[in-house]
Amino acid sequence: MLKESKKNSTIRRIALALLAVIIAAAMLASCQPANSTEPEDDYVLKVGALSGPTGMGMAKLISDTKEGGKSAGKYEITIYSSPDEIRAALISGTLDVAALPVNLAAVINTKTEGKYKVAAVNTLGVLYVLEAGNTINSIADLAGKKLYATGQASTPEYILNYILEKNGLDNVEVEYKTEHSELAALLISGQATLGMLPEPMVTNALSKNENLRIALNLTEEWKKVSDGEAVQGCISVSTDVISSHKAVLDSFLDEYKASVEFVNANPDEASKMIADAGIVAAEAVARKALPNCNIVYIDGNEMVSILTEFYGVLYAANPASVGGKMPDSELYYKK
Repeated sequence: MLKESKKNSTIRRIALALLAVIIAAAMLASCQPANSTEPEDDYVLKVGALSGPTGMGMAKLISDTKEGGKSAGKYEITIYSSPDEIRAALISGTLDVAALPVNLAAVINTKTEGKYKVAAVNTLGVLYVLEAGNTINSIADLAGKKLYATGQASTPEYILNYILEKNGLDNVEVEYKTEHSELAALLISGQATLGMLPEPMVTNALSKNENLRIALNLTEEWKKVSDGEAVQGCISVSTDVISSHKAVLDSFLDEYKASVEFVNANPDEASKMIADAGIVAAEAVARKALPNCNIVYIDGNEMVSILTEFYGVLYAANPASVGGKMPDSELYYKK
């Protein structure tokens, strides 16, 4: 009986030792990252960016996707020259992410029945009134004047109209030109002496006609009559990617935010990247325009707050400008 008792005791000790090993292994496994045994998501995001200020913040990220760069092979980034091109790409579903005008993002959300959400604000106001002369020194000085502009039936028109209305200016004649380049050419040649343009067309015009000057900064004029911000660009993201490749998307947004911070902190180096990417034609123009382009990265609740107020202005001006309905919380993606 004594021998049998010793044998049972030995078996119990072995069993307890094995149990301890199993428990230790389980605890070690629980300390490992949750995705350590999962295959890495190698999905390549298809990204679109619009030339001009809306795409400037992506310059460093684009540079990093070149061969040998830290983001090489992760993203396919295409630069589009017009909002219509990027609109078509989004409606067809060929893009996962896009940097585009803020009102177009709301329209796309409606057109695609919610397939694209807004993840961040990336560009604030970039509109300026140029004058060949010195008669316009305040918004009130526009009274009775003829102002040439671009951006009819889009954000620039609604920003201008809001500022004029809030200042009680109902006697400003506004004539719209189809292309920024057309109006810039008129100002450069002297055929027009008063015009509203966005950057970097402002810098381009100033560099070619020494008689031109910035008479009004419409971003500052907006702040005088509104508690919010004049917003012109944002980042839209596909709901398919949110559901199927969230980690890849969130990593992109982190890298994009870092790119924006780099561009703002390193304008000389960033200007070359902007020109190399085809976002702005000339490095010198990009360098001079950057300080006036209000490139930002604003996400989360602050994004929602800013856009809710701004979309309210656009909706009041023309419901179709934001897709026919006032955007609600379903428009936004907060990672």
